[in-house]
Amino acid sequence: MITKNEKNYSALIHLSGFSGWLFPFGSIIVPLILWTSKKDESTFIDSHGKAAVNFHLSFIIYEFLLALLIVPIAFFTLGIGVILVLFALIPIAILKIIVIILASLKANEGEYYEYPFTIALIK
Repeated sequence: MITKNEKNYSALIHLSGFSGWLFPFGSIIVPLILWTSKKDESTFIDSHGKAAVNFHLSFIIYEFLLALLIVPIAFFTLGIGVILVLFALIPIAILKIIVIILASLKANEGEYYEYPFTIALIK
């Protein structure tokens, strides 16, 4: 039986991913700290913590790769491609917000959630 405390804590782990907007790498550091502090106490918290940390690590990898692509895109399109890349960041940010909220709602309901586009770095 999953307790209300486990559900709330798992939802908090997911929502703590928004801390990346307050300080650099906060979207990884805060969920990692929250997850590691309680992962041995509950398999539910362990599962949600891994999912959240893997998602944010994957997202940082994708952002890094996109940043590497900006230079050649800018060079070959004479700068116009950079504007298109910047406009592409808007739906990506909206997608990130939606999946974090969805994951926290699922955790709060006592359900497991798998983030889309996630590399399983931590198993």
